[in-house]
Amino acid sequence: MRRRELDGCPISGALQMIGDKWTLLVARDLAQGPKRTMELINGLYPISSRTLVDRLRDMEKDNLVVRRDFGGNPPHIEYTLTDRGRLLLPLADALRQLGQTLGCNDCEDRRAQSGNYCGVCPRNTAHDLTEVELPREPSPLRRHRDDSIVLL
Repeated sequence: MRRRELDGCPISGALQMIGDKWTLLVARDLAQGPKRTMELINGLYPISSRTLVDRLRDMEKDNLVVRRDFGGNPPHIEYTLTDRGRLLLPLADALRQLGQTLGCNDCEDRRAQSGNYCGVCPRNTAHDLTEVELPREPSPLRRHRDDSIVLL
């Protein structure tokens, strides 16, 4: 994302870093622990792989995530939230609460669609989401894709 000089207000600077809806949703999914690219794509339906990789690169430049390349064929790359990236989680939780208050969606809607609650949901039974990985199943709306076709 191209950064522009705005009015110097911290709110405009934070909004420029957050960028779009995908940044907070990526942070939400990474709250549970490290994830591979395809795990993020499956959890963030209907994001395209190109959009996800662009957002992850921007988040890496902003020191919100760490990209770890394990090598191999197909490539094994994981992303993890940094301490700075974890600062986004209270904002994601506030947006979850606002969405429920406004009647946008309910946590049960997500659970019915993807098989689990999101990382910041208080309905998760895990006390520390960074150490416990909840079972994840691919979204039934998407066909399975092979990791080897994702170019990073």
